[in-house]
Amino acid sequence: MTPIQPLFLLLLGLIGAQANLDLRTAAAMAAGLCKARPTDLVFIIDSSRSVRPSEFEQVKVFLAKVIEGLNVGPSATRVGVVNYASRVKNEVSLKTHRTKAGLIKAVTKIEPLSTGTMTGLAIQFAMNVAFSEAEGARAKSSDVGKVAIIVTDGRPQDNVKDIAQRARDAGIEIFAIGVGRVDMNTLRQMASDPLDDHVDYVESYSVIEKLTKKFQEAFCACSNSATDVVFLIDGSKSVRPENFELVKKWINQIIDKLDVSESKAHVGLVQYSSTVKPEFPLGRYNNKKDLKEAVKKMAYLERGTMTGQALRYLVENSFSLGQGARPGVTKVGIVFTDGRSQDYIGEAAKKAKENGFKMYAVGVGNAVEDELKEIASEPTGEHYFYTADFKAMSQIAKKLQINVCNGDPCECDSLVKFQKKVEAALQALTKKTREHVEEDRLAGEQNRLRTRIPLLTCTHVQIQTHTHTQNLLPVKY
Repeated sequence: MTPIQPLFLLLLGLIGAQANLDLRTAAAMAAGLCKARPTDLVFIIDSSRSVRPSEFEQVKVFLAKVIEGLNVGPSATRVGVVNYASRVKNEVSLKTHRTKAGLIKAVTKIEPLSTGTMTGLAIQFAMNVAFSEAEGARAKSSDVGKVAIIVTDGRPQDNVKDIAQRARDAGIEIFAIGVGRVDMNTLRQMASDPLDDHVDYVESYSVIEKLTKKFQEAFCACSNSATDVVFLIDGSKSVRPENFELVKKWINQIIDKLDVSESKAHVGLVQYSSTVKPEFPLGRYNNKKDLKEAVKKMAYLERGTMTGQALRYLVENSFSLGQGARPGVTKVGIVFTDGRSQDYIGEAAKKAKENGFKMYAVGVGNAVEDELKEIASEPTGEHYFYTADFKAMSQIAKKLQINVCNGDPCECDSLVKFQKKVEAALQALTKKTREHVEEDRLAGEQNRLRTRIPLLTCTHVQIQTHTHTQNLLPVKY
């Protein structure tokens, strides 16, 4: 029996005993694969008069859902909440609640202050008080992150630029969420770099919950983070030499964000045009410096665009054991192209996804959106990217990096497989249970019949007619 099976059977028992147990959470607990980064997290929430009571309730739901996805505990994530308007109120200290249940209950009790909007004052308070050791913050350490999430819907009545800079200089990572008619320039002044990752906007409080997943991912990482990543790069003549240099910088920008090592991320590189040229296989370079140097040395091929042929090479060779791929490790393919393929891509693209590869498609210039979607994994909206200008590729690198490196924190490859096993076993168990219930019902009916049949066989049955009485032999059923 493999090591995971006892956990699996135990989990089934737990699920049988507690029908409303969330399956994904149970799998994460049992498999022990996902854990939160140690973080001191402080929410700074605007409750000025422009935030209606019903909207403030939606902010609290958002907070509760983010907290629900965290690994809360003294040595994991500690959570505080600062409420502000014209004044600031420390609603929840980092030291106050050590469990999710306690935190969420405290969040539900927060009431709006309903006055002005002194956002700068709130950031100052968070830096001086909420993130102090007296309030439960841990001593400054590279192992414990300091994160503030600011939610606001208006223009502050005080200065935020200088105080936000001091907070960032003190090691606090700031995320700024704007709602409705918020001043976007203010959000950018508050947030940490890169701004694309730290500034979010939603049209109304009713849709703020859509940001929940992002912030759960920000504070939770899979311990099983080994990944094999292969870049499939278009080197056709339409790219042009100067743009090909930008493509190489883009690849290295993504490599910078990967955890490259012998046991974590391995990177391979394949260039294609009319032919396919493997630049280097997975595992040849196990540090960022050597990888980036190898990327810089890649020579531009300058011919046609045989994307289908390149995809077939990826499927048949790049992720093979002979090319350095590791068994049981997540496989990620990143396909870059600047134009329409000169051959058929459908079959190879389909095969890549059937093999379980997580496929990203990045298009620039004359790239065809339908082809990008055909290459990309589901949901396609999260796995294909397009920009008209090569110079804007750095923005794609930022977005794609998040998905490649972090993914869904509770959907590590091994955990997903484990979860699927649980779901399949539950379905089988449910089916068997229904079968047993049906068998028991039929057996019960038979038993009841059996208790009646002997009475019928032990006596003569008389059928009274109008003309005579007829004696019959015992009837057996």
